[in-house]
Amino acid sequence: MTAFLVLLLAYTISQFDRGFLAMVAPDLGPDLGLAPSDLALLSAGWFLAFAAGQVPTGLLLDRIGPRRTVAGFLVVAAFGAASLGLSRGFSGAATAMALIGLGCAPALMGGLYLFGRSYPPERFAMLSSLMIGLGTSGDLLGSTPLALASHAFGWRTILFGLCAVTLAAAGLVLWLIEDPPRLADPPKTSVWRGFAEVARMRALWPVFPVVFVSYAVVIATRSLWVGSYLGGVHGLDALARGNGTLAMSAAMAAGAIGYGPLERLVRDPKRTALGGCLVTGLALSVLGLFGGGSTALAVALLALTGAAGLSYGILMAHARLFFPAHLLGRGVAFMNIVFMGGAAAVQGLSALFVLGTDGLAPDALYGRLFLAYGLALLAATAVYAFAPREPVFGAIVPADAERGSSAPTPPPPASAPAGPGRAGRA
Repeated sequence: MTAFLVLLLAYTISQFDRGFLAMVAPDLGPDLGLAPSDLALLSAGWFLAFAAGQVPTGLLLDRIGPRRTVAGFLVVAAFGAASLGLSRGFSGAATAMALIGLGCAPALMGGLYLFGRSYPPERFAMLSSLMIGLGTSGDLLGSTPLALASHAFGWRTILFGLCAVTLAAAGLVLWLIEDPPRLADPPKTSVWRGFAEVARMRALWPVFPVVFVSYAVVIATRSLWVGSYLGGVHGLDALARGNGTLAMSAAMAAGAIGYGPLERLVRDPKRTALGGCLVTGLALSVLGLFGGGSTALAVALLALTGAAGLSYGILMAHARLFFPAHLLGRGVAFMNIVFMGGAAAVQGLSALFVLGTDGLAPDALYGRLFLAYGLALLAATAVYAFAPREPVFGAIVPADAERGSSAPTPPPPASAPAGPGRAGRA
């Protein structure tokens, strides 16, 4: 339990970090002389650095475990928060946001790695959904509470406080986390070869498009556009915008937690994720077509998007079925690269979309944006429908074929018996 709570704190900070920009943008933008498209690029830079950070994260989790990996990266995130608080223009802010994104890279992956090594696969979906749902409290703190705090203390003070909290979390990780037992004689696989083995798993190819799009459109809406949409289209003031954002954030937390019990009921991570992605795509499409006519309808659709949209944990649980034990760290990290690479790409494309539609009224601009999000997710979900539910041999190990084996051999167990240490009770 101790390990779970400490890693939950790290992930909560990561969730706050990826969404705080939407709330401080009205003050940060004018202070630094930034246009809305600049703010979109700042947010995209966070996700791009986060995605790039998955490469060392996957290797370090497999080689040295989550304790030193998560703590070391959190120090980088703390340095980035302090740098953003001291920034005076776009270049400094962009560098700082990239450092924060990089430092948050293993915040969730450390927990997922620990779950994968310490518990049987059937518990992975429940534990990961619980971690993601509770960690979304960081997103809640980044809505109305952050709007009030930013107004009272200023956005720079918020960033310096974030630096201190992140450093404290790094210390707790070093103090209280124990790494799972090392695998006996793990295969000596280079970081790039390990990632290449995961990329060559044909069973995952229909999964990649929905992983690339599903989280991206939800987090782009929440972390970048929800405040501007509610203000520009529906005329809400800062507090009302914060409350609308809070409704979406609360729905995201509830939905992420609810996916775990739902998957236990359905007993199929693929069907669970498929249904959630379908609902999310439809909600965003309806928001794009009809959300401008009613504030209540818009907020309800944003909440539905948040509740159904955090299928991240269930999609990860489905993909995790295909990873052998020695590639578990790089496997979950590779999927996170696709998740966060999609988020970076969608936010960057969103900035280009906004720049290319200067003549449109806000309701038409956001209507087209959300409709595009919804249709893209529905198309990716259609591809995902063809993905296999589970591997044929319990897991797919492409390396066997490279070693000349005539048939795939069963991988080592992905879970190790939980020992008496704190990590075993996570």
